[in-house]
Amino acid sequence: MIAQSAAAGFPIEPVIARLGARPGVQKVPTPKLTLFVRKGFLDPAFCAELMTMIDRDRRPSLVSDYNGDDAFRTSETCDLPGEDPAAARLDRMICDFIGLDPAHGEPLQGQRYAVGQEFKAHTDYFEPTGVDFEKFCAVAGQRTWTVMIYLNTVEAGGATRFKAIDKIIQPEPGKLLAWSNLRPDGTPNPTTLHHAMKVRAGTKYVITKWFRERPWG
Repeated sequence: MIAQSAAAGFPIEPVIARLGARPGVQKVPTPKLTLFVRKGFLDPAFCAELMTMIDRDRRPSLVSDYNGDDAFRTSETCDLPGEDPAAARLDRMICDFIGLDPAHGEPLQGQRYAVGQEFKAHTDYFEPTGVDFEKFCAVAGQRTWTVMIYLNTVEAGGATRFKAIDKIIQPEPGKLLAWSNLRPDGTPNPTTLHHAMKVRAGTKYVITKWFRERPWG
């Protein structure tokens, strides 16, 4: 793990140094946000096991700061139980990879996107002026880092577009993305705005893990 002072993911420099030293990790070349890509983080068999878990326990996804658009997020979500051996193994892998204290991590979530489903352009941090900020951040604070893992290839559509840098990332089994939701000064970074683009054919599965400023719960 990185030093305790940065165990929550801020300041961001220790995490950047750790990920940059990892074999097979690519840093997207842009000054606007901090984004890393690691292909093949999970093997296909583990991906298949996680997709089965998502299919079994999925429910409609929710949003914070509801804006009146019922089509803003149309995916389904699965909360992966921490006591499940597969979920526990994945959680350890992610925390070891990024080097953050597991106590600062939210429980793992899986998302499933069927044909026509998407999550329109959004940020993962909670808007400080939003009506739900106190509800979601009073205890654990702001989201610092996001780790997202694609579990399969999508027949058509389903890419993730980071709009500020016009970067489109295609789903591949086991491909991991990690990005800081904060700027180096600790303020939320609006250029992390990203769009889970509409699935045109097939089904898309992802795993998401968020880290917080303070211990979760």
